[in-house]
Amino acid sequence: MKTIQAKMHNSISWAIFTGLAALCLFQGVPVRSGDATFPKAMDNVTVRQGESATLRCTIDNRVTRVAWLNRSTILYAGNDKWCLDPRVVLLSNTQTQYSIEIQNVDVYDEGPYTCSVQTDNHPKTSRVHLIVQVSPKIVEISSDISINEGNNISLTCIATGRPEPTVTWRHISPKAVGFVSEDEYLEIQGITREQSGEYECSASNDVAAPVVRRVKVTVNYPPYISEAKGTGVPVGQKGTLQCEASAVPSAEFQWFKDDKRLVEGKKGVKVENRPFLSKLTFFNVSEHDYGNYTCVASNKLGHTNASIMLFGPGAVSEVNNGTSRRAGCIWLLPLLVLHMLLKF
Repeated sequence: MKTIQAKMHNSISWAIFTGLAALCLFQGVPVRSGDATFPKAMDNVTVRQGESATLRCTIDNRVTRVAWLNRSTILYAGNDKWCLDPRVVLLSNTQTQYSIEIQNVDVYDEGPYTCSVQTDNHPKTSRVHLIVQVSPKIVEISSDISINEGNNISLTCIATGRPEPTVTWRHISPKAVGFVSEDEYLEIQGITREQSGEYECSASNDVAAPVVRRVKVTVNYPPYISEAKGTGVPVGQKGTLQCEASAVPSAEFQWFKDDKRLVEGKKGVKVENRPFLSKLTFFNVSEHDYGNYTCVASNKLGHTNASIMLFGPGAVSEVNNGTSRRAGCIWLLPLLVLHMLLKF
């Protein structure tokens, strides 16, 4: 009977002890202690999300009861587990150390943990703060974009992490240098063709390697003829006229002589069109082939043209850029408008 009463007394005493400790913690009132240095929990613990956190409390042989609490919740009392979380396990309960481990730590585990002991019927506590770090993660980023030159664009890159990550934007085109924005948002007013290319968003908080995502920006602009080559060729020889144009989307090329469009398949003439280059080849030049030819480059944003000469030996070539000849090529406009309406 005395043994049963003693066990009941111990259980009641332990319940009162842990209950008082939890009540004090819940109310934010520290438990008084005549020895402020005892018990001694470790300094704040910092771990990454998914790792294990070990909480240690140094004690001595004066301690009769020990417990670990998270805020007002009792995790372990002595060797007895009071919480249902399978991730919380007891590591040691000796005369010198009382420690637990929290496995697969998540952000909701962050906060204060308290080691509570009883010595000579006096409860004492020591607190440690668990800090959970989270690797950066980009949760939202703008999609690839196609925009006409001169318009404005806004790119967004939202990242999460603990500590809060730093977000930077960088233009990684070969012509670009350095960062263009140290913010989640990148605003470009009146974008130019030189500002096209890939933009890289980087999120970093020193917990893990920076996270990087990219957005492709395509800047559309009308054709610009950068080179128009005429040539002098004797009768009976092979001659080639060449027209180069820069444009996005790629330009479509047409060749005219006087008011007639030259098409593939004409005997002795070949038209080769590539995204930025067109060639008009004569395999057997005749006197009738000599003259002025017009190269027209067009896309959905506009068109331009250039005049190119095919001449014989000793003749003087005349090569003009299309922008200076537009007034002289008014006759081409109806053909171009019709072609663009059918195409686009």
